Amino acid sequence: MERTTPRLLIYNGTLIDGSGAPAQPGTSVLVEGNRIVAVEPAQPPRNGDAHGPITVIDATGKTIMPGLIDAHCHMTYGEPRAEEELDLYASLEYRALRAAWNAQKVLRAGVTSISDPGGSGFVGVALRDAIQAGMFPGPRMTTAGRFLTTSNGIADYYPLWVGVPDSSSGVLVNTQDAMIDEVRRQIKGGVDIIKIGDSVFGQHQAFSDEEVRVITELAHRLKRRVTIHARGSEAVDAAIKAGVDWIMHGELMTDEVIERLAASGIPLCPTLTLPANTADYGERVGASPRRVYHYARHMERSAPVLQKARKAGVTFMAGTDSGFSLTPYGHWHARELELLVDYVGFTPLEAIRAATSTAARALNLAGELGTVAPGKLADLLVVDGDPVRDIKVLQDRSRLTAVIKDGRPVDLSGPWPERTVWPSERTQVVSAEDLTYESVYGSRENGEVMRERLEASVPRTDGGI
Repeated sequence: MERTTPRLLIYNGTLIDGSGAPAQPGTSVLVEGNRIVAVEPAQPPRNGDAHGPITVIDATGKTIMPGLIDAHCHMTYGEPRAEEELDLYASLEYRALRAAWNAQKVLRAGVTSISDPGGSGFVGVALRDAIQAGMFPGPRMTTAGRFLTTSNGIADYYPLWVGVPDSSSGVLVNTQDAMIDEVRRQIKGGVDIIKIGDSVFGQHQAFSDEEVRVITELAHRLKRRVTIHARGSEAVDAAIKAGVDWIMHGELMTDEVIERLAASGIPLCPTLTLPANTADYGERVGASPRRVYHYARHMERSAPVLQKARKAGVTFMAGTDSGFSLTPYGHWHARELELLVDYVGFTPLEAIRAATSTAARALNLAGELGTVAPGKLADLLVVDGDPVRDIKVLQDRSRLTAVIKDGRPVDLSGPWPERTVWPSERTQVVSAEDLTYESVYGSRENGEVMRERLEASVPRTDGGI
Protein backbone atom coordinates (compact mmCIF):
# COMPACT_ATOMS: atom_id res chain seq x y z
CA MET A 1 0.00 0.00 0.00
CA GLU A 2 1.46 3.33 -1.08
CA ARG A 3 1.92 5.91 1.68
CA THR A 4 0.84 9.48 1.04
CA THR A 5 3.08 12.35 2.15
CA PRO A 6 1.47 14.22 5.08
CA ARG A 7 0.22 17.66 4.07
CA LEU A 8 -0.61 20.70 6.16
CA LEU A 9 -2.37 23.92 5.17
CA ILE A 10 -2.04 27.01 7.37
CA TYR A 11 -4.89 29.10 6.12
CA ASN A 12 -5.47 32.86 5.79
CA GLY A 13 -3.01 34.44 8.20
CA THR A 14 -0.81 37.51 8.05
CA LEU A 15 2.58 36.27 6.90
CA ILE A 16 5.91 37.46 8.30
CA ASP A 17 8.29 35.52 6.10
CA GLY A 18 11.53 36.06 8.07
CA SER A 19 13.33 37.90 5.27
CA GLY A 20 12.59 41.36 6.67
CA ALA A 21 9.92 42.00 4.02
CA PRO A 22 6.65 43.66 5.07
CA ALA A 23 3.90 41.45 6.44
CA GLN A 24 1.46 39.97 3.91
CA PRO A 25 -2.17 39.65 5.07
CA GLY A 26 -4.47 36.98 3.72
CA THR A 27 -1.79 34.37 3.04
CA SER A 28 -1.86 30.59 3.17
CA VAL A 29 1.10 28.20 3.47
CA LEU A 30 0.98 24.64 2.15
CA VAL A 31 3.42 22.05 3.55
CA GLU A 32 4.17 18.60 2.17
CA GLY A 33 6.34 16.39 4.33
CA ASN A 34 8.89 18.66 5.97
CA ARG A 35 9.03 21.30 3.20
CA ILE A 36 6.94 24.31 2.27
CA VAL A 37 5.55 23.82 -1.24
CA ALA A 38 3.37 26.90 -1.70
CA VAL A 39 2.89 30.38 -0.23
CA GLU A 40 -0.09 32.06 -1.87
CA PRO A 41 -3.14 34.26 -1.33
CA ALA A 42 -5.72 32.51 0.78
CA GLN A 43 -8.17 30.32 -1.13
CA PRO A 44 -11.16 28.56 0.41
CA PRO A 45 -9.66 25.89 2.70
CA ARG A 46 -9.85 22.29 1.58
CA ASN A 47 -9.50 19.12 3.62
CA GLY A 48 -8.17 17.10 0.74
CA ASP A 49 -7.85 16.62 -2.98
CA ALA A 50 -6.78 14.00 -5.48
CA HIS A 51 -3.41 13.74 -3.73
CA GLY A 52 -4.92 12.85 -0.36
CA PRO A 53 -6.01 14.51 2.88
CA ILE A 54 -4.79 17.90 4.14
CA THR A 55 -4.68 18.97 7.79
CA VAL A 56 -5.92 22.57 8.05
CA ILE A 57 -4.92 25.15 10.68
CA ASP A 58 -7.09 28.26 10.50
CA ALA A 59 -4.84 31.31 11.00
CA THR A 60 -7.52 33.92 10.32
CA GLY A 61 -6.70 37.01 12.40
CA LYS A 62 -3.35 35.51 13.40
CA THR A 63 0.29 35.70 12.28
CA ILE A 64 2.18 33.01 10.37
CA MET A 65 5.97 33.20 10.74
CA PRO A 66 9.09 31.03 10.87
CA GLY A 67 9.91 29.15 14.05
CA LEU A 68 12.33 31.05 16.26
CA ILE A 69 16.02 30.15 16.33
CA ASP A 70 18.02 30.69 19.53
CA ALA A 71 21.66 30.78 18.48
CA HIS A 72 22.94 30.75 22.08
CA CYS A 73 21.14 28.16 24.20
CA HIS A 74 23.07 25.94 26.64
CA MET A 75 20.98 22.80 26.89
CA THR A 76 23.32 20.95 29.27
CA TYR A 77 23.45 23.64 31.98
CA GLY A 78 20.25 22.73 33.81
CA GLU A 79 19.38 26.24 35.09
CA PRO A 80 22.13 26.49 37.73
CA ARG A 81 22.08 29.17 40.42
CA ALA A 82 25.85 28.98 40.90
CA GLU A 83 28.83 28.02 38.76
CA GLU A 84 29.53 25.07 41.03
CA GLU A 85 26.12 23.61 40.18
CA LEU A 86 26.94 23.83 36.49
CA ASP A 87 30.38 22.24 36.72
CA LEU A 88 30.42 19.97 39.77
CA TYR A 89 26.94 18.69 40.63
CA ALA A 90 24.98 16.00 38.75
CA SER A 91 26.60 13.29 36.68
CA LEU A 92 26.94 13.66 32.91
CA GLU A 93 24.39 10.87 32.53
CA TYR A 94 21.88 12.77 34.66
CA ARG A 95 22.61 15.98 32.75
CA ALA A 96 21.74 14.20 29.51
CA LEU A 97 18.37 13.03 30.82
CA ARG A 98 17.68 16.47 32.29
CA ALA A 99 18.51 18.10 28.95
CA ALA A 100 16.05 15.80 27.18
CA TRP A 101 13.35 16.93 29.58
CA ASN A 102 14.18 20.61 29.13
CA ALA A 103 14.33 20.36 25.32
CA GLN A 104 10.55 19.98 25.17
CA LYS A 105 10.14 23.30 27.02
CA VAL A 106 12.26 25.07 24.42
CA LEU A 107 10.25 23.61 21.55
CA ARG A 108 6.88 24.37 23.13
CA ALA A 109 7.97 28.01 23.54
CA GLY A 110 8.13 28.34 19.75
CA VAL A 111 11.89 27.83 19.43
CA THR A 112 12.15 25.22 16.73
CA SER A 113 15.96 25.39 16.39
CA ILE A 114 18.88 26.11 18.70
CA SER A 115 22.64 26.24 18.61
CA ASP A 116 24.27 25.04 21.81
CA PRO A 117 27.68 26.75 22.07
CA GLY A 118 29.30 24.60 24.71
CA GLY A 119 28.53 22.48 27.74
CA SER A 120 29.09 19.22 29.55
CA GLY A 121 31.10 16.54 27.78
CA PHE A 122 29.37 15.31 24.64
CA VAL A 123 25.89 15.59 26.16
CA GLY A 124 24.89 18.11 23.49
CA VAL A 125 25.91 15.68 20.76
CA ALA A 126 23.80 12.91 22.31
CA LEU A 127 20.84 15.25 22.75
CA ARG A 128 21.05 16.45 19.13
CA ASP A 129 21.20 12.90 17.79
CA ALA A 130 18.38 11.60 20.00
CA ILE A 131 16.05 14.43 18.95
CA GLN A 132 16.93 13.85 15.31
CA ALA A 133 16.20 10.13 15.78
CA GLY A 134 12.72 10.98 17.09
CA MET A 135 13.21 9.61 20.61
CA PHE A 136 11.56 12.67 22.17
CA PRO A 137 10.42 16.12 21.04
CA GLY A 138 12.92 18.95 20.91
CA PRO A 139 14.31 21.65 18.64
CA ARG A 140 16.67 20.88 15.80
CA MET A 141 20.22 21.48 17.02
CA THR A 142 23.83 22.15 16.34
CA THR A 143 26.17 21.81 19.28
CA ALA A 144 29.67 22.38 20.58
CA GLY A 145 31.40 20.30 23.23
CA ARG A 146 33.23 21.80 26.18
CA PHE A 147 34.47 25.22 25.22
CA LEU A 148 38.17 25.87 24.99
CA THR A 149 39.60 28.10 27.72
CA THR A 150 43.03 29.21 28.87
CA SER A 151 43.81 29.85 32.52
CA ASN A 152 42.74 33.42 31.80
CA GLY A 153 39.56 32.56 29.91
CA ILE A 154 35.91 32.24 30.81
CA ALA A 155 35.85 28.60 31.98
CA ASP A 156 38.80 28.49 34.41
CA TYR A 157 36.80 29.81 37.37
CA TYR A 158 38.27 27.92 40.28
CA PRO A 159 41.55 28.30 42.23
CA LEU A 160 44.72 26.68 40.90
CA TRP A 161 44.44 23.84 43.40
CA VAL A 162 41.00 22.92 42.01
CA GLY A 163 41.67 23.50 38.30
CA VAL A 164 39.10 22.76 35.59
CA PRO A 165 37.35 19.47 36.47
CA ASP A 166 36.41 17.04 33.71
CA SER A 167 32.77 17.73 34.55
CA SER A 168 33.15 21.44 33.73
CA SER A 169 31.59 23.16 30.73
CA GLY A 170 35.10 24.22 29.66
CA VAL A 171 38.37 22.42 29.02
CA LEU A 172 41.74 23.95 29.84
CA VAL A 173 44.11 24.37 26.87
CA ASN A 174 47.11 26.58 27.63
CA THR A 175 49.30 25.64 24.65
CA GLN A 176 48.74 25.46 20.92
CA ASP A 177 49.41 21.72 20.98
CA ALA A 178 46.73 21.25 23.61
CA MET A 179 44.30 23.36 21.56
CA ILE A 180 44.95 21.30 18.44
CA ASP A 181 44.54 18.01 20.33
CA GLU A 182 41.24 19.12 21.86
CA VAL A 183 39.81 20.35 18.56
CA ARG A 184 40.64 17.01 16.92
CA ARG A 185 39.17 15.07 19.85
CA GLN A 186 35.92 17.06 19.91
CA ILE A 187 35.39 16.76 16.18
CA LYS A 188 35.90 13.00 16.40
CA GLY A 189 33.28 13.07 19.20
CA GLY A 190 30.70 14.53 16.82
CA VAL A 191 30.48 18.27 17.56
CA ASP A 192 29.25 20.72 14.94
CA ILE A 193 31.01 23.72 16.47
CA ILE A 194 34.24 24.53 18.26
CA LYS A 195 33.67 27.16 20.96
CA ILE A 196 36.51 29.41 22.14
CA GLY A 197 36.03 31.09 25.53
CA ASP A 198 37.97 34.33 25.88
CA SER A 199 37.90 36.43 29.07
CA VAL A 200 34.61 36.74 30.95
CA PHE A 201 34.02 40.48 30.51
CA GLY A 202 36.64 41.39 27.94
CA GLN A 203 39.08 42.61 30.57
CA HIS A 204 41.98 41.10 28.62
CA GLN A 205 42.67 38.92 25.57
CA ALA A 206 42.84 35.31 26.81
CA PHE A 207 43.72 33.74 23.41
CA SER A 208 46.37 35.30 21.19
CA ASP A 209 45.63 36.16 17.57
CA GLU A 210 47.77 33.21 16.50
CA GLU A 211 45.99 30.77 18.81
CA VAL A 212 42.56 31.79 17.49
CA ARG A 213 43.89 31.44 13.93
CA VAL A 214 45.29 27.95 14.54
CA ILE A 215 42.05 26.72 16.14
CA THR A 216 39.92 28.19 13.37
CA GLU A 217 42.03 26.89 10.50
CA LEU A 218 42.05 23.37 11.91
CA ALA A 219 38.30 23.31 12.58
CA HIS A 220 37.55 24.65 9.11
CA ARG A 221 39.84 22.12 7.50
CA LEU A 222 37.86 19.42 9.31
CA LYS A 223 34.58 21.00 8.11
CA ARG A 224 33.37 22.41 11.42
CA ARG A 225 32.29 25.90 12.46
CA VAL A 226 33.96 28.09 15.09
CA THR A 227 32.41 30.61 17.45
CA ILE A 228 33.98 32.64 20.25
CA HIS A 229 32.89 34.27 23.48
CA ALA A 230 34.52 37.66 22.89
CA ARG A 231 33.43 40.83 24.63
CA GLY A 232 36.61 42.88 24.39
CA SER A 233 37.73 44.64 21.25
CA GLU A 234 41.05 42.76 21.03
CA ALA A 235 39.37 39.35 21.16
CA VAL A 236 36.78 40.38 18.57
CA ASP A 237 39.53 41.67 16.31
CA ALA A 238 41.45 38.39 16.66
CA ALA A 239 38.27 36.50 15.70
CA ILE A 240 37.79 38.68 12.62
CA LYS A 241 41.39 38.10 11.49
CA ALA A 242 41.02 34.35 12.00
CA GLY A 243 37.71 34.18 10.13
CA VAL A 244 35.56 32.58 12.82
CA ASP A 245 32.00 31.86 11.77
CA TRP A 246 30.19 34.05 14.31
CA ILE A 247 31.01 36.02 17.45
CA MET A 248 29.20 35.96 20.79
CA HIS A 249 28.69 39.27 22.64
CA GLY A 250 31.13 41.90 21.26
CA GLU A 251 29.60 44.72 23.32
CA LEU A 252 32.92 46.48 24.06
CA MET A 253 34.17 46.93 20.48
CA THR A 254 35.93 50.10 19.40
CA ASP A 255 34.63 52.00 16.38
CA GLU A 256 37.53 50.67 14.28
CA VAL A 257 36.75 47.05 15.15
CA ILE A 258 33.06 47.63 14.44
CA GLU A 259 33.96 48.75 10.93
CA ARG A 260 36.17 45.70 10.41
CA LEU A 261 33.44 43.37 11.67
CA ALA A 262 30.91 44.93 9.30
CA ALA A 263 33.29 44.55 6.36
CA SER A 264 34.00 40.91 7.24
CA GLY A 265 30.36 39.82 7.10
CA ILE A 266 30.85 37.72 10.26
CA PRO A 267 27.59 37.71 12.26
CA LEU A 268 27.41 38.99 15.84
CA CYS A 269 25.21 37.30 18.45
CA PRO A 270 25.11 39.94 21.22
CA THR A 271 23.13 37.79 23.67
CA LEU A 272 21.47 40.53 25.72
CA THR A 273 18.84 38.47 27.55
CA LEU A 274 21.00 37.16 30.40
CA PRO A 275 22.47 40.55 31.42
CA ALA A 276 19.11 42.28 30.90
CA ASN A 277 17.23 39.73 33.01
CA THR A 278 19.87 40.10 35.73
CA ALA A 279 19.68 43.89 35.67
CA ASP A 280 15.90 44.13 35.43
CA TYR A 281 14.68 41.21 37.52
CA GLY A 282 17.67 39.85 39.45
CA GLU A 283 16.62 41.39 42.76
CA ARG A 284 13.33 39.47 42.59
CA VAL A 285 15.17 36.14 42.78
CA GLY A 286 17.98 37.01 45.16
CA ALA A 287 20.77 38.08 42.81
CA SER A 288 23.35 40.10 44.72
CA PRO A 289 23.05 43.91 44.51
CA ARG A 290 26.60 44.00 43.16
CA ARG A 291 25.74 41.65 40.30
CA VAL A 292 22.54 43.53 39.49
CA TYR A 293 24.39 46.87 39.46
CA HIS A 294 27.21 45.47 37.31
CA TYR A 295 24.87 44.11 34.66
CA ALA A 296 22.76 47.28 34.62
CA ARG A 297 25.90 49.33 33.88
CA HIS A 298 26.96 46.71 31.33
CA MET A 299 23.66 47.13 29.46
CA GLU A 300 24.12 50.91 29.47
CA ARG A 301 27.61 50.57 27.98
CA SER A 302 26.52 47.97 25.45
CA ALA A 303 23.64 49.90 23.89
CA PRO A 304 25.63 52.63 22.06
CA VAL A 305 28.24 50.11 20.85
CA LEU A 306 25.62 47.80 19.39
CA GLN A 307 23.70 50.71 17.89
CA LYS A 308 26.88 51.77 16.08
CA ALA A 309 27.36 48.19 14.91
CA ARG A 310 23.86 48.08 13.44
CA LYS A 311 24.35 51.39 11.64
CA ALA A 312 27.71 50.17 10.30
CA GLY A 313 26.01 47.15 8.74
CA VAL A 314 27.06 44.36 11.12
CA THR A 315 24.92 41.24 10.70
CA PHE A 316 23.08 40.26 13.90
CA MET A 317 21.86 36.86 15.08
CA ALA A 318 19.59 36.39 18.10
CA GLY A 319 20.60 34.29 21.11
CA THR A 320 19.78 34.37 24.80
CA ASP A 321 22.22 32.36 26.97
CA SER A 322 19.24 30.30 28.09
CA GLY A 323 20.08 27.59 30.58
CA PHE A 324 20.83 29.62 33.71
CA SER A 325 18.50 30.26 36.65
CA LEU A 326 17.99 33.80 35.31
CA THR A 327 17.22 32.48 31.81
CA PRO A 328 15.38 29.18 32.37
CA TYR A 329 14.41 27.09 29.37
CA GLY A 330 11.22 28.01 27.58
CA HIS A 331 10.67 31.34 29.31
CA TRP A 332 12.84 34.11 27.80
CA HIS A 333 13.95 33.08 24.30
CA ALA A 334 11.82 35.71 22.58
CA ARG A 335 12.94 38.49 24.91
CA GLU A 336 16.09 38.88 22.82
CA LEU A 337 13.93 40.29 20.02
CA GLU A 338 12.44 42.87 22.37
CA LEU A 339 15.94 43.88 23.50
CA LEU A 340 17.19 44.20 19.93
CA VAL A 341 14.33 46.62 19.35
CA ASP A 342 14.67 48.59 22.59
CA TYR A 343 18.47 48.66 23.03
CA VAL A 344 19.87 48.34 19.52
CA GLY A 345 17.22 50.18 17.52
CA PHE A 346 15.98 47.32 15.34
CA THR A 347 12.53 47.37 13.82
CA PRO A 348 10.42 44.37 14.83
CA LEU A 349 10.85 42.90 11.35
CA GLU A 350 14.63 43.24 11.63
CA ALA A 351 14.58 41.58 15.04
CA ILE A 352 12.49 38.69 13.69
CA ARG A 353 14.95 38.27 10.82
CA ALA A 354 17.83 38.08 13.35
CA ALA A 355 15.98 35.25 15.13
CA THR A 356 14.99 33.36 11.97
CA SER A 357 16.68 33.57 8.57
CA THR A 358 19.96 35.09 9.80
CA ALA A 359 20.27 32.78 12.80
CA ALA A 360 19.89 29.80 10.44
CA ARG A 361 23.65 30.13 9.88
CA ALA A 362 24.17 28.74 13.37
CA LEU A 363 22.29 25.59 12.27
CA ASN A 364 24.38 25.23 9.09
CA LEU A 365 21.09 25.75 7.23
CA ALA A 366 21.36 29.26 5.80
CA GLY A 367 19.02 29.48 2.82
CA GLU A 368 17.04 26.42 3.90
CA LEU A 369 15.65 27.46 7.28
CA GLY A 370 14.14 30.56 8.81
CA THR A 371 12.08 31.89 5.91
CA VAL A 372 8.56 31.02 4.76
CA ALA A 373 8.96 30.31 1.07
CA PRO A 374 8.55 27.34 -1.29
CA GLY A 375 11.28 24.76 -0.87
CA LYS A 376 12.24 25.81 2.66
CA LEU A 377 12.10 23.62 5.75
CA ALA A 378 8.69 23.80 7.39
CA ASP A 379 9.45 25.16 10.88
CA LEU A 380 6.56 27.55 11.51
CA LEU A 381 4.56 29.36 14.16
CA VAL A 382 0.98 30.59 14.23
CA VAL A 383 0.74 33.46 16.72
CA ASP A 384 -2.44 35.01 18.09
CA GLY A 385 -1.20 38.57 17.82
CA ASP A 386 0.89 40.94 15.72
CA PRO A 387 4.63 40.91 16.49
CA VAL A 388 5.17 43.88 14.17
CA ARG A 389 2.94 46.00 16.37
CA ASP A 390 4.09 44.44 19.65
CA ILE A 391 7.24 42.31 19.54
CA LYS A 392 6.63 41.21 23.15
CA VAL A 393 3.68 39.07 22.05
CA LEU A 394 6.19 36.35 21.11
CA GLN A 395 7.11 35.95 24.80
CA ASP A 396 3.57 34.88 25.72
CA ARG A 397 3.31 31.12 25.24
CA SER A 398 -0.48 31.30 25.53
CA ARG A 399 -0.50 33.20 22.22
CA LEU A 400 1.09 30.32 20.33
CA THR A 401 -1.77 28.73 18.40
CA ALA A 402 0.53 26.27 16.64
CA VAL A 403 4.19 25.28 16.59
CA ILE A 404 5.26 23.25 13.56
CA LYS A 405 8.70 21.62 13.40
CA ASP A 406 9.80 19.75 10.30
CA GLY A 407 6.26 19.91 8.94
CA ARG A 408 4.64 18.33 12.00
CA PRO A 409 2.52 20.16 14.59
CA VAL A 410 3.97 20.02 18.11
CA ASP A 411 1.64 18.81 20.84
CA LEU A 412 0.97 21.90 22.98
CA SER A 413 -1.74 20.27 25.08
CA GLY A 414 -1.35 19.40 28.71
CA PRO A 415 0.44 21.27 31.49
CA TRP A 416 3.77 22.99 31.03
CA PRO A 417 6.56 20.45 31.63
CA GLU A 418 8.03 20.84 35.10
CA ARG A 419 10.37 18.66 37.10
CA THR A 420 11.60 18.20 40.65
CA VAL A 421 14.98 19.79 41.36
CA TRP A 422 16.88 17.41 43.61
CA PRO A 423 19.22 18.58 46.38
CA SER A 424 22.14 16.91 44.60
CA GLU A 425 21.80 19.51 41.84
CA ARG A 426 22.07 22.53 44.11
CA THR A 427 25.10 24.16 45.70
CA GLN A 428 24.91 23.60 49.45
CA VAL A 429 24.44 27.25 50.45
CA VAL A 430 24.36 27.92 54.20
CA SER A 431 23.29 31.57 53.91
CA ALA A 432 23.38 34.47 51.47
CA GLU A 433 25.16 36.79 53.92
CA ASP A 434 27.30 36.57 57.06
CA LEU A 435 25.46 36.76 60.37
CA THR A 436 27.65 39.29 62.19
CA TYR A 437 27.17 40.76 65.64
CA GLU A 438 26.46 44.15 64.06
CA SER A 439 23.79 42.75 61.75
CA VAL A 440 21.83 41.68 64.83
CA TYR A 441 22.56 44.47 67.33
CA GLY A 442 23.68 47.44 65.25
CA SER A 443 26.85 49.54 65.45
CA ARG A 444 29.33 48.82 68.24
CA GLU A 445 29.66 52.57 68.77
CA ASN A 446 26.09 52.75 69.98
CA GLY A 447 26.68 50.85 73.21
CA GLU A 448 23.55 52.06 74.92
CA VAL A 449 21.28 50.75 72.16
CA MET A 450 23.14 47.45 72.17
CA ARG A 451 22.75 47.05 75.92
CA GLU A 452 19.03 47.77 75.66
CA ARG A 453 18.65 45.15 72.93
CA LEU A 454 20.62 42.64 74.93
CA GLU A 455 18.54 43.27 78.03
CA ALA A 456 15.33 42.99 76.04
CA SER A 457 16.43 39.64 74.63
CA VAL A 458 17.15 38.09 78.07
CA PRO A 459 14.15 36.45 79.82
CA ARG A 460 13.08 38.27 83.01
CA THR A 461 13.40 36.33 86.29
CA ASP A 462 11.75 38.86 88.57
CA GLY A 463 8.15 38.32 87.49
CA GLY A 464 8.33 41.37 85.17
CA ILE A 465 8.47 43.94 87.99
